[in-house]
Amino acid sequence: MNLASLPVSHNLLPLFVAIPLGSAFLVSLLGKRVKGFSDTFSNVATFSLLSISLLSILLVKHSGTVVYKVGGWIPPIGICMVLDGLTSFMLVTINLIAFLVTIYSISYMERYTAKWKFYTLFLLMLAGMNGVIVTGDMFNLFVFLEIASISSYALVAFGVEREELEASFKYMVMGIMASLFILLGIAFLYSLTSTLNMADISRTLAKIGDNQTVFFVAALFLMGFGLKAALVPFHSWLPDAHPSAPAPISAMLSGVLIKALGVYALARIFLNVLGMTAVSSSILMVLGAISMVLGGLLALGQEDIKRLFAYSSISQIGYVVFAIGMGTPLGILAGLFHLFNHAIFKSLLFLNSGSIEYATGTRDLRKMGGLTSKMPVTGYSSLVGSMSISGIPPLSGFWSKLLIILAAIEAKHFIFASIAVLVSILTLAYYLKVQKLAFFGELKDSLKGIKEVPLTMKLSMIALSIICIFGGLLLIPGVQKNFLNLATEVLVNGTNYAQIIFGSIK
Repeated sequence: MNLASLPVSHNLLPLFVAIPLGSAFLVSLLGKRVKGFSDTFSNVATFSLLSISLLSILLVKHSGTVVYKVGGWIPPIGICMVLDGLTSFMLVTINLIAFLVTIYSISYMERYTAKWKFYTLFLLMLAGMNGVIVTGDMFNLFVFLEIASISSYALVAFGVEREELEASFKYMVMGIMASLFILLGIAFLYSLTSTLNMADISRTLAKIGDNQTVFFVAALFLMGFGLKAALVPFHSWLPDAHPSAPAPISAMLSGVLIKALGVYALARIFLNVLGMTAVSSSILMVLGAISMVLGGLLALGQEDIKRLFAYSSISQIGYVVFAIGMGTPLGILAGLFHLFNHAIFKSLLFLNSGSIEYATGTRDLRKMGGLTSKMPVTGYSSLVGSMSISGIPPLSGFWSKLLIILAAIEAKHFIFASIAVLVSILTLAYYLKVQKLAFFGELKDSLKGIKEVPLTMKLSMIALSIICIFGGLLLIPGVQKNFLNLATEVLVNGTNYAQIIFGSIK
């Protein structure tokens, strides 16, 4: 059966925004009054989003690119939503993590008051991220980006302790700067092309040719989305914001938010809208390599487990941006695969850190030791996540890092390939440090009364561990063709994106 023939197929796209927005409204309305409503309803909402995300892969496979005309107005006059291989890939990544995080939050967030407020903000952040992914319009991308960002500022400060408020304020100031750069870039682009539709901008720029305004816009977007992605030198907000947030939010911020608002937007705009030039390719590769090295070196000296994981995110995002910046088919495939893998193992590691803090009341590695004896699920799942992010075979991180190194060698970037290998060894060093200090050795007397975390928290960690173990199966030809390859083709096609979008409008 051809999914394209189903009337519901084109109406799938608004659901990615409507479900979390509607759910946030209902949770804020009924969450305080009906006991257990916010937990149940939020998990139903995220499970629904994951289900239709998986359905979107089948839709793209059978129908190709799908364009939804908001209000029935044909682009570029009207606003549109776009579903292509890259969109479905990102939607699955975001909503898979969101579903597992909401399961984890059922028990974890009991220690906070006003759980319904947490879920309301969480669902608003999810609506913003999904909106950024599905929109085909530059200004709406900015609007959804702001919805996700403002929600995340509040979630970082959710515990309202001094450290959290300070981190949230710093994150907000840097986030506002990023938003100003992005909005200014959109304004210049609109003044040049007289349109806000991404495909129409791409088509118009192709007719204009080389233009100084486009170079300026590219610089603004690089700074704006670079800040959102926490690329070096735009990274200073991340090491404070991610550790200060509750563990489920740390998992979302490092796992998917910096990718949706930063990496995805950079890739989509630089490859599909503005067009990748040799200069922008070189800049992305250099920034990616610097992020890899600096993030890894800064992580090595950390004693706060969540702060170490935050610096590690900067390093791993460097891998993704470097790989996509190469602009080669293998580089883009490797970058997207590592993006997915990093979403899985970094979310797992932040949930592990949340479980440790939940049981022991500390994030200081020096106050831990021998935790695996009392918390076997947390200990062994952390070992899987640590070895996967370090690139140990046959775990998922090994395959994506290997592809990045092979792509660099294929493109004759031998120095960059060497940096990628050395940083992977550095990554292994600081994750072995985490394992040694937190989970191995003798259990301290002060920790002898601790016990493993509740079932819902364990379920999320086990599920993410299983994906880390079997993630390499995504490279099996049949699976790769319908998931990774469809996403890669979108970016490899570059500015042909415009032709594909207007050819898909029905």
